[in-house]
Amino acid sequence: MYRSHNCGELRATNINEEVTLAGWVQKSRDKGFIVWVDLRDRYGITQLVFDEERTPKIMMEQAQKLGREFVIQITGTVIERASKNPNMSTGDIEILVSKLSILNESLLPPFTIEDKTDGGEDIRMKYRYLDIRRNPVKDNLIFRHKVTQEVRNYLSKEGFIEVETPYLIKSTPEGARDFVVPSRMNEGQFYALPQSPQTFKQLLMIGGMDKYFQIVKCFRDEDLRADRQPEFTQIDCEMAFIEQEDILNAFEGLTRHLLKEVNGVDIEKFPRMLYDDAMRLYGNDKPDIRFGMEFCPLTPKGEDFGFSVFDDAELVVGISVKGCANYTRKQIDELVNWVKRPQIGATGLIWIKHSEDGTLTSSVNKFFDEDYLNHFSNKMKAEAGDLMLVLAGNTDKVRTQLSALRMELADRLGLRNPKEFAPLWVMDFPLLEWDEDTERYHAMHHPFTSPKPGQLELLKTNPGDVKANAYDLVLNGNEIGGGSIRIHDKETQALMFDYLGFTPEEAKAQFGFLMDAFQYGAPPHGGLAFGLDRLVAILGGQETIRDFIAFPKNNNGRDVMIDAPAPIDDKQLEELSLKLNLKS
Repeated sequence: MYRSHNCGELRATNINEEVTLAGWVQKSRDKGFIVWVDLRDRYGITQLVFDEERTPKIMMEQAQKLGREFVIQITGTVIERASKNPNMSTGDIEILVSKLSILNESLLPPFTIEDKTDGGEDIRMKYRYLDIRRNPVKDNLIFRHKVTQEVRNYLSKEGFIEVETPYLIKSTPEGARDFVVPSRMNEGQFYALPQSPQTFKQLLMIGGMDKYFQIVKCFRDEDLRADRQPEFTQIDCEMAFIEQEDILNAFEGLTRHLLKEVNGVDIEKFPRMLYDDAMRLYGNDKPDIRFGMEFCPLTPKGEDFGFSVFDDAELVVGISVKGCANYTRKQIDELVNWVKRPQIGATGLIWIKHSEDGTLTSSVNKFFDEDYLNHFSNKMKAEAGDLMLVLAGNTDKVRTQLSALRMELADRLGLRNPKEFAPLWVMDFPLLEWDEDTERYHAMHHPFTSPKPGQLELLKTNPGDVKANAYDLVLNGNEIGGGSIRIHDKETQALMFDYLGFTPEEAKAQFGFLMDAFQYGAPPHGGLAFGLDRLVAILGGQETIRDFIAFPKNNNGRDVMIDAPAPIDDKQLEELSLKLNLKS
């Protein structure tokens, strides 16, 4: 038995007990005549004591040689600590060691294993197994486990069955790029790693499983950022014999349960917003509704503004920022420079101050008199003390730019409290979106999404106007889940493939198995998939998913710890019939 207790559980009630502990040396303090050692495991820290009066000389010498992260086992007696530490759960006691075994020595770690470490992200990712010993990372992984367990328990109680689907599947041209896997036994042919289990969960509905879920790894070979990884985890769900309302109610229930059990927060309302309204009011399809600053389109008083920047624009739109009319010129210039960055791409930013005394001043005073500025202020419902910020230009670009500015201001003003949660359903997305490069329509979600009831005929006349029977669940400005009611008959699915540019032969080659299955009594069905990594991060008060993944990739998609991806042996390439000129 390596330990009778863990390093976080001993209390004053254990005084005079003999115990055995094992763990890592957090740090030691050698005063010559006495040595204190902090022993750590994932449960906590317990202080050990060795002294000249009560500890044999040979053990005292061993204790003085203990280095950081040595793995040791001790046996000793729990005694009352002379100088108690109220910040430690074990701070009332310490262990007078009677037996010490060094289980494994350790090199000096490349960074300190402390909550606030001196290690940068690159070095911590290279030695991720050491980083996991730190409380912030360890606690995040335990938190993820708790969320995952709550998901499994809730869905199981609601009658969902967890079913595993294949990881080696067929590559499809829709969506993001696939990771592909060559097949040794089928020369010149490849598997793909799944971007989602979409078709398999639909087949499970045809198979009569009725309610399915899976906590599943998915893979996308796409450009990375802080909230995106090449491999990620979904809570994948599907239900048969349902309508959209059934889906929304089912997963409102799951989200409400998680917020209550994990965060202790009661959420009653899940407001619903049309996609078109989200774009009009917030400039994106995942708005953070915890604060205001809704977009306000500005119109001229007469036939035009008499100001070419506005007159030549498709859209003139602004936001009113509460209480910021006292911004200095330096602060406003910072905002102007911020929106001009290449990442945002605005050519400029117009500001109007509604001062506390009621006067109005702006960066365009020479173009607009106070009467006109009052017109803008009334449109934006600005009050004394507010700052109005206005952009003009191409509709889509301006909305994207102003949305980014809105979120930046919210961060600067502390309006995005991570302990406050505001869920939102965004609904009625466009079914198709036009791609200028390929000059054809693409599915906004995926090719298996059904159009809204009664809009099927529009596919033949105005495909760009068709709304999808689709919905996204947004939490605090992040999409945490998305889904749709699926197409469940062969004719409609064939029509969808036709509008997506598939020939009948291509549709059959790619998805013939699904089309065939629709002919054997496919029930109406739909579902939703949560992004587990992002959901856990938001519930944990953060938006960067990497901190909640045990072994994440960096922004280049590399695992710097194991140095992957990496070249493979020539013999393996030959077995896979891959003739690559590795020297070129």
